[in-house]
Amino acid sequence: MAKALLGHVGGPDPRLVSEVRRLQKRVSELEAHVTRLQAENDSLSAVVHEDQLLTIDARHEPALT
Repeated sequence: MAKALLGHVGGPDPRLVSEVRRLQKRVSELEAHVTRLQAENDSLSAVVHEDQLLTIDARHEPALT
């Protein structure tokens, strides 16, 4: 009767194991994607910052007005 109440306890459900593996793979893919996006963002930020260094804001340079 206990077996009927608890269900079959013969080991992990293969469907559950498969789902866990699929989710772990997806998490790894998403982590890699985040890493790529962060690297791209860093390079774009560096370009914008570099462009800002090359321009002169006349409002902050009274001698140029």
